[in-house]
Amino acid sequence: MIIASDLTKRFGAIRALDGATFSAEDGQITGILGPNGAGKTTLLRIVYGLLQPDSGGVTLGGVDVGLNPVAAKKQMGVFPDRLGTYERLSTREVIHYFASLHGLDAKQRTAAIDRLVSELDLSEIIDRRTKGFSQGQRMKVGLAASLVHSPQHILLDEPSRGLDVMATRILRDYLKAQRAAGRCVVFSSHVMQEVAALCDKVVIVARGRVVAEGTTAALCELAGEPNLEDAFVKIIGTTEGIAS
Repeated sequence: MIIASDLTKRFGAIRALDGATFSAEDGQITGILGPNGAGKTTLLRIVYGLLQPDSGGVTLGGVDVGLNPVAAKKQMGVFPDRLGTYERLSTREVIHYFASLHGLDAKQRTAAIDRLVSELDLSEIIDRRTKGFSQGQRMKVGLAASLVHSPQHILLDEPSRGLDVMATRILRDYLKAQRAAGRCVVFSSHVMQEVAALCDKVVIVARGRVVAEGTTAALCELAGEPNLEDAFVKIIGTTEGIAS
């Protein structure tokens, strides 16, 4: 379980987060939804320890991310907003490298790579250099590298950006499988259909604050609208009076 409490963060005169609070349960997919500049990426970067908040804190599986970042990172897999690959390395070598960083021994690395080849259908690209890979293939490599250590908490920042239909389906199916395995999955997205189809809980962020959260049905009921997109627009519209 992830608990983020009263997070604030400024970049000079810009208030990126203003007391943002939310939680994400194990065995669920939690979506972070908000307009550009709402603070979604800053929020996720604080959760996975890349940024330090000005105030507030995050616990992940009961571990304080700020006080014990190494222990927290052992429990998390992070798929960042900008996906890069090592173009001179093969898919196998990339996964092996990240497995080593996470402290897996030789036997564990081999087992983890075999598992990921099966789960993500990597057989055709496992021994190919990643240079020239399509966006969908790069997504698979990034996922494998992020999750090679079987983390309990999975954090993804707009993971379907730039993916075609088939790659998006593969990603969605994989995240559903992680939920079924009891893991805590959190991702940000601009795609309403994706959030509505996948998420057990939706957290709406605007102007650095969490302005609403709940199931898709609960948010639609709150806004009095028939679908998530209309509910989102209406809920965001009510935040116009919040000071920036």
